[in-house]
Amino acid sequence: MATASFLAGAMNAVAGGGSFVTFPALVWSGVPPVAANASSTVALFPGSFASAWAYRDDFRSFEGVSVKALLPVSLAGGLTGALLLLLTPQSTFNAVIPWLLLLGTLAFAFGRQAGTVLRRFIRIGPALLLGGQFVLAIYGGYFGGAVGLMMMAAWSLFGVSDLQAMNAAKTLLVGATNTVAVACFVIAGEVWWAETLLMALAAVAGGYAGARVGRRIALARLRLGITAFNVAMTAAFFLRA
Repeated sequence: MATASFLAGAMNAVAGGGSFVTFPALVWSGVPPVAANASSTVALFPGSFASAWAYRDDFRSFEGVSVKALLPVSLAGGLTGALLLLLTPQSTFNAVIPWLLLLGTLAFAFGRQAGTVLRRFIRIGPALLLGGQFVLAIYGGYFGGAVGLMMMAAWSLFGVSDLQAMNAAKTLLVGATNTVAVACFVIAGEVWWAETLLMALAAVAGGYAGARVGRRIALARLRLGITAFNVAMTAAFFLRA
Protein backbone atom coordinates (compact mmCIF):
# COMPACT_ATOMS: atom_id res chain seq x y z
CA MET A 1 0.00 0.00 0.00
CA ALA A 2 2.95 2.32 0.69
CA THR A 3 4.29 1.63 -2.81
CA ALA A 4 0.91 2.48 -4.32
CA SER A 5 0.83 5.75 -2.39
CA PHE A 6 4.36 6.74 -3.42
CA LEU A 7 3.41 6.07 -7.03
CA ALA A 8 0.17 8.04 -6.62
CA GLY A 9 1.99 11.03 -5.13
CA ALA A 10 4.48 11.03 -7.98
CA MET A 11 1.70 10.69 -10.57
CA ASN A 12 -0.20 13.64 -9.12
CA ALA A 13 2.92 15.79 -9.18
CA VAL A 14 3.93 14.93 -12.72
CA ALA A 15 0.70 14.33 -14.62
CA GLY A 16 -2.25 13.57 -12.30
CA GLY A 17 -4.42 10.52 -11.72
CA GLY A 18 -2.98 9.39 -8.38
CA SER A 19 -6.40 8.55 -6.94
CA PHE A 20 -6.68 5.83 -9.60
CA VAL A 21 -4.01 4.01 -7.54
CA THR A 22 -4.95 4.76 -3.94
CA PHE A 23 -8.73 4.44 -4.20
CA PRO A 24 -8.73 0.93 -5.77
CA ALA A 25 -5.96 -0.17 -3.37
CA LEU A 26 -8.14 0.79 -0.39
CA VAL A 27 -11.32 -0.75 -1.83
CA TRP A 28 -9.57 -4.02 -2.62
CA SER A 29 -8.08 -4.11 0.87
CA GLY A 30 -11.60 -4.13 2.30
CA VAL A 31 -12.34 -0.45 3.00
CA PRO A 32 -15.96 0.54 2.10
CA PRO A 33 -16.09 2.76 -1.03
CA VAL A 34 -17.16 6.05 0.61
CA ALA A 35 -14.57 5.62 3.37
CA ALA A 36 -11.99 4.55 0.76
CA ASN A 37 -12.62 7.72 -1.24
CA ALA A 38 -12.37 9.86 1.90
CA SER A 39 -9.23 8.05 3.10
CA SER A 40 -7.63 8.33 -0.34
CA THR A 41 -8.27 12.08 -0.36
CA VAL A 42 -6.72 12.47 3.09
CA ALA A 43 -3.73 10.30 2.18
CA LEU A 44 -2.93 12.27 -0.98
CA PHE A 45 -3.63 15.66 0.59
CA PRO A 46 -0.14 16.33 2.09
CA GLY A 47 1.52 15.26 -1.16
CA SER A 48 -0.22 18.06 -3.04
CA PHE A 49 1.48 20.66 -0.90
CA ALA A 50 4.82 18.86 -1.07
CA SER A 51 4.53 19.12 -4.85
CA ALA A 52 3.42 22.76 -4.63
CA TRP A 53 6.53 23.55 -2.58
CA ALA A 54 8.72 21.84 -5.17
CA TYR A 55 7.05 23.98 -7.86
CA ARG A 56 7.35 27.20 -5.81
CA ASP A 57 9.56 28.93 -8.39
CA ASP A 58 7.05 28.31 -11.18
CA PHE A 59 3.97 30.10 -9.84
CA ARG A 60 2.63 32.82 -12.15
CA SER A 61 -0.57 34.84 -12.04
CA PHE A 62 -2.93 34.18 -14.92
CA GLU A 63 -3.84 37.27 -16.91
CA GLY A 64 -7.13 38.63 -15.58
CA VAL A 65 -7.51 36.04 -12.80
CA SER A 66 -4.83 35.47 -10.19
CA VAL A 67 -4.15 32.19 -8.42
CA LYS A 68 -5.11 34.02 -5.21
CA ALA A 69 -8.59 34.64 -6.65
CA LEU A 70 -8.96 30.97 -7.56
CA LEU A 71 -8.07 29.80 -4.03
CA PRO A 72 -11.31 30.76 -2.17
CA VAL A 73 -13.40 29.47 -5.08
CA SER A 74 -11.58 26.14 -4.86
CA LEU A 75 -12.11 25.98 -1.09
CA ALA A 76 -15.85 26.64 -1.44
CA GLY A 77 -16.24 24.04 -4.19
CA GLY A 78 -14.24 21.45 -2.26
CA LEU A 79 -16.48 21.91 0.78
CA THR A 80 -19.62 21.50 -1.34
CA GLY A 81 -18.32 18.33 -2.99
CA ALA A 82 -17.23 16.77 0.30
CA LEU A 83 -20.64 17.38 1.88
CA LEU A 84 -22.34 15.84 -1.17
CA LEU A 85 -20.16 12.74 -0.81
CA LEU A 86 -21.02 12.36 2.87
CA LEU A 87 -24.73 12.64 2.03
CA THR A 88 -24.50 10.01 -0.73
CA PRO A 89 -25.74 6.54 0.33
CA GLN A 90 -23.13 3.77 0.08
CA SER A 91 -25.20 1.87 -2.51
CA THR A 92 -25.55 4.95 -4.71
CA PHE A 93 -21.84 5.70 -4.55
CA ASN A 94 -21.07 2.08 -5.44
CA ALA A 95 -23.21 2.49 -8.54
CA VAL A 96 -21.59 5.74 -9.70
CA ILE A 97 -17.94 4.79 -8.99
CA PRO A 98 -17.31 3.23 -12.43
CA TRP A 99 -18.81 6.28 -14.17
CA LEU A 100 -16.71 8.67 -12.08
CA LEU A 101 -13.62 6.65 -12.97
CA LEU A 102 -14.63 6.74 -16.64
CA LEU A 103 -15.06 10.52 -16.49
CA GLY A 104 -11.66 10.89 -14.86
CA THR A 105 -10.04 8.56 -17.39
CA LEU A 106 -11.46 10.49 -20.35
CA ALA A 107 -10.46 13.81 -18.80
CA PHE A 108 -6.94 12.56 -18.20
CA ALA A 109 -6.60 11.10 -21.69
CA PHE A 110 -8.22 13.87 -23.72
CA GLY A 111 -8.64 16.92 -21.48
CA ARG A 112 -5.63 18.82 -22.76
CA GLN A 113 -6.42 18.06 -26.41
CA ALA A 114 -10.03 19.06 -25.87
CA GLY A 115 -8.87 22.34 -24.39
CA THR A 116 -6.66 22.97 -27.42
CA VAL A 117 -9.50 22.29 -29.87
CA LEU A 118 -12.08 24.29 -27.94
CA ARG A 119 -9.72 27.24 -27.62
CA ARG A 120 -10.06 27.74 -31.38
CA PHE A 121 -13.75 28.47 -30.91
CA ILE A 122 -14.15 29.57 -27.29
CA ARG A 123 -12.48 32.25 -25.22
CA ILE A 124 -13.93 32.44 -21.71
CA GLY A 125 -13.81 35.49 -19.46
CA PRO A 126 -12.75 35.79 -15.81
CA ALA A 127 -16.28 35.34 -14.37
CA LEU A 128 -16.89 32.14 -16.35
CA LEU A 129 -13.46 30.83 -15.42
CA LEU A 130 -14.19 31.33 -11.71
CA GLY A 131 -17.58 29.63 -12.12
CA GLY A 132 -15.97 26.70 -13.91
CA GLN A 133 -13.33 26.45 -11.19
CA PHE A 134 -16.10 26.21 -8.58
CA VAL A 135 -17.81 23.36 -10.45
CA LEU A 136 -14.53 21.49 -10.89
CA ALA A 137 -13.73 21.98 -7.21
CA ILE A 138 -17.09 20.39 -6.33
CA TYR A 139 -16.08 17.37 -8.40
CA GLY A 140 -12.67 17.46 -6.72
CA GLY A 141 -14.19 17.40 -3.22
CA TYR A 142 -16.62 14.63 -4.20
CA PHE A 143 -14.25 12.31 -6.07
CA GLY A 144 -11.46 14.17 -7.80
CA GLY A 145 -10.08 11.71 -10.36
CA ALA A 146 -8.08 13.75 -12.91
CA VAL A 147 -9.51 17.02 -11.55
CA GLY A 148 -6.12 18.69 -11.99
CA LEU A 149 -6.17 17.90 -15.70
CA MET A 150 -9.72 19.25 -15.94
CA MET A 151 -8.58 22.48 -14.30
CA MET A 152 -5.69 22.84 -16.75
CA ALA A 153 -8.02 22.26 -19.71
CA ALA A 154 -10.37 24.98 -18.40
CA TRP A 155 -7.49 27.41 -17.89
CA SER A 156 -6.34 26.80 -21.46
CA LEU A 157 -9.73 28.09 -22.65
CA PHE A 158 -8.94 31.26 -20.74
CA GLY A 159 -5.80 31.61 -22.84
CA VAL A 160 -3.20 30.33 -20.37
CA SER A 161 -0.44 28.51 -22.24
CA ASP A 162 2.46 28.28 -19.76
CA LEU A 163 2.32 24.56 -18.89
CA GLN A 164 4.83 24.81 -16.07
CA ALA A 165 2.84 27.62 -14.43
CA MET A 166 -0.40 25.68 -14.91
CA ASN A 167 1.14 22.55 -13.37
CA ALA A 168 2.31 24.57 -10.36
CA ALA A 169 -1.13 26.18 -9.92
CA LYS A 170 -2.79 22.80 -10.33
CA THR A 171 -0.89 21.26 -7.42
CA LEU A 172 -1.76 24.19 -5.15
CA LEU A 173 -5.44 24.46 -6.09
CA VAL A 174 -6.10 20.73 -5.96
CA GLY A 175 -4.54 20.81 -2.49
CA ALA A 176 -6.77 23.74 -1.54
CA THR A 177 -9.84 21.93 -2.88
CA ASN A 178 -8.99 18.96 -0.71
CA THR A 179 -8.27 21.01 2.43
CA VAL A 180 -11.91 21.47 3.42
CA ALA A 181 -12.80 18.03 2.06
CA VAL A 182 -10.23 16.48 4.39
CA ALA A 183 -11.65 18.41 7.36
CA CYS A 184 -15.17 17.19 6.54
CA PHE A 185 -14.08 13.57 6.19
CA VAL A 186 -12.14 13.65 9.46
CA ILE A 187 -15.03 15.22 11.37
CA ALA A 188 -17.48 12.70 9.86
CA GLY A 189 -15.28 9.79 10.98
CA GLU A 190 -14.94 8.35 7.46
CA VAL A 191 -11.13 8.05 7.53
CA TRP A 192 -9.47 4.69 8.14
CA TRP A 193 -6.41 6.06 9.92
CA ALA A 194 -4.00 3.10 9.96
CA GLU A 195 -4.08 2.76 6.18
CA THR A 196 -4.32 6.50 5.59
CA LEU A 197 -1.29 7.56 7.64
CA LEU A 198 0.95 4.98 5.96
CA MET A 199 -0.25 6.09 2.54
CA ALA A 200 0.11 9.78 3.40
CA LEU A 201 3.79 9.46 4.34
CA ALA A 202 4.54 7.58 1.13
CA ALA A 203 2.51 10.06 -0.96
CA VAL A 204 4.47 13.04 0.42
CA ALA A 205 7.74 11.41 -0.60
CA GLY A 206 6.31 10.51 -4.00
CA GLY A 207 4.83 13.97 -4.51
CA TYR A 208 8.08 15.77 -3.85
CA ALA A 209 10.15 13.30 -5.88
CA GLY A 210 7.68 13.40 -8.76
CA ALA A 211 7.69 17.19 -8.89
CA ARG A 212 11.48 17.36 -8.94
CA VAL A 213 11.73 14.75 -11.68
CA GLY A 214 8.69 16.07 -13.55
CA ARG A 215 10.37 19.39 -14.21
CA ARG A 216 13.05 17.66 -16.30
CA ILE A 217 11.36 14.86 -18.26
CA ALA A 218 9.14 14.58 -21.31
CA LEU A 219 5.67 13.51 -20.25
CA ALA A 220 4.17 11.93 -23.39
CA ARG A 221 5.15 8.33 -22.62
CA LEU A 222 4.39 8.72 -18.93
CA ARG A 223 0.91 10.06 -19.70
CA LEU A 224 0.31 7.15 -22.10
CA GLY A 225 1.25 4.65 -19.39
CA ILE A 226 -0.95 6.34 -16.79
CA THR A 227 -3.85 6.43 -19.25
CA ALA A 228 -3.50 2.70 -19.88
CA PHE A 229 -3.50 2.08 -16.12
CA ASN A 230 -6.58 4.27 -15.66
CA VAL A 231 -8.43 2.38 -18.41
CA ALA A 232 -7.62 -0.91 -16.67
CA MET A 233 -8.85 0.36 -13.29
CA THR A 234 -12.06 1.73 -14.84
CA ALA A 235 -12.75 -1.57 -16.62
CA ALA A 236 -12.13 -3.50 -13.38
CA PHE A 237 -14.70 -1.41 -11.51
CA PHE A 238 -17.28 -1.79 -14.27
CA LEU A 239 -16.79 -5.57 -14.03
CA ARG A 240 -17.00 -5.37 -10.24
CA ALA A 241 -20.29 -3.48 -10.47
